[in-house]
Amino acid sequence: MSEAGYMPLMSNPEYPDGLVGPLSEIGTDGECEDSREIDPTSGVKRGLKTRHLSMMALAGIIGPGLLVGAGGALASGGPASLLIGFAVIGIIAFSIMQSLGELTTLYPSGGAFTSLADRFVDKAFGVAVGWYYFIIWFAVLSNEYNAVTSILVFWSDKVPVWGYFLILWTLFLGFQLLGVETFGEAEFWLALIKLLGLVMFFLFSIVYASGGINGTEGIGFKYWHDPGPFVEGFRGVATVFVFCSTFYAGCESIAVAATETKNPRVAVPHAIRQVFWRIIFIYLGSAFFFGLTCPSNAEDLVNGGSRALQSPMTIAIQNAGWEGGVHLINAFILITCISAINSSIYIASRTILFMAQDGKAPKFLGGTNKRGVPVAAVVFTNACGALSLMNISTGASRAYSYIVNLSGVATFLVWGGISFTHIRFRSAWKAQGYREQDLPFVSFWYPLNAYFGLGANIFLAFVQGWTTLSPFDAGNFVDAYILLPLFPLIYFGFKLVFRTRFWRAEEIDLQSGRRRDLDEIKELTTGELGGHQTLWQRFMKNL
Repeated sequence: MSEAGYMPLMSNPEYPDGLVGPLSEIGTDGECEDSREIDPTSGVKRGLKTRHLSMMALAGIIGPGLLVGAGGALASGGPASLLIGFAVIGIIAFSIMQSLGELTTLYPSGGAFTSLADRFVDKAFGVAVGWYYFIIWFAVLSNEYNAVTSILVFWSDKVPVWGYFLILWTLFLGFQLLGVETFGEAEFWLALIKLLGLVMFFLFSIVYASGGINGTEGIGFKYWHDPGPFVEGFRGVATVFVFCSTFYAGCESIAVAATETKNPRVAVPHAIRQVFWRIIFIYLGSAFFFGLTCPSNAEDLVNGGSRALQSPMTIAIQNAGWEGGVHLINAFILITCISAINSSIYIASRTILFMAQDGKAPKFLGGTNKRGVPVAAVVFTNACGALSLMNISTGASRAYSYIVNLSGVATFLVWGGISFTHIRFRSAWKAQGYREQDLPFVSFWYPLNAYFGLGANIFLAFVQGWTTLSPFDAGNFVDAYILLPLFPLIYFGFKLVFRTRFWRAEEIDLQSGRRRDLDEIKELTTGELGGHQTLWQRFMKNL
């Protein structure tokens, strides 16, 4: 027994990945806990398949943040800054996902990293991380409603912005209440469409830049020379970091979805591997081709009209001579908005659901119906999307910038919290006599990777708003830094009121929240889980 009173898990060749014993302990009703479709702790349904989670990790959250917001980043920093920003934040995101993969594969329990922060650090820390994660997603959700209403108003202004919002709000609410299987299947196909759309734009960019379009000259790397690779030097690069962190937000969402996944020990590592391809293909590819085909000084990037948002893709197609191409791009962005709004409501509602069940949010948000749908949490989350209506008075582009700053800073703090939680977990794992090889997923380069993620995110959280200091802009300064002091206020406030403790490594619970895959027998037979795999199986697994 460990000092904390928990039986250390020993390796057992019959049961892979450091887990021992039969598929599960038997519940009080005689049913195996891990064979239930409804999670006995959180009440949600385990309905997501491995391919659903993998596609969510790869393309699920691609939306107006990337396709439209990249225009603001390009205008602020230039094509080189955009590429640098995506690369640097991509390295940090990869680090965070390695930490998250190790934690979530072992503990695919309700609450994801917010509940794990309770167990491995301090419940007050979990409260702060949880609420900041919710801030990210209601901000992202608002931006996506902002984008989709702007597109619809661009096509027809006979319906006001608030009218389009109410119509969409009702439709998305109804869809979310259909259940997690419907959500997962829709996200799989919508994500596939998004990937195909990006591939088509990348091919167009190559043809356009090389002079393959009739009536236009090849532009090559023209926009890297005029107006140039950078806008305002390092100042522009620093500004781009906030945009890029918002674009990457969502790669960690697989931890939230793990509870509703049938086979997390197979699905989570699969999804973690997809993040590498997401960084290389989607983000770095988009940054390169946006900067190649769209000038950073294009007026419409940030001033595309009081009610319209302009994408670098739109401007590129118009510059290539196809004015009507704006409707094609807007249709593509509309599809990505549908998917991204759907994902945002899902992630935010599950976050607030698990927090309510842990006593970190109002209790009424913690219930589910008999089909495992958190109705109250979904309605509450969707209602938060009304923040997008600030574009009625400020304009879509300006509203987008305000909300991006909030979600960007929150992303840095949440990611830093994930890294710190991982460090605390490993300290407890070692202190209680466990071995690294007993982990079902081992993160790369621990502890260097985890400490890098922690340090990089703290650094970026503090420096992301330094451009507001000279010349000093009070409004932008508050927008950039208001969330920094709020984090310690939530942490110490909750700690003082509820007298929470910072756990010692020897007393941390390393047992709760573990479960087996619903299809484990099949996975063991096919070699997906443990056992020998052929070269083809290993190739497909990593692809």
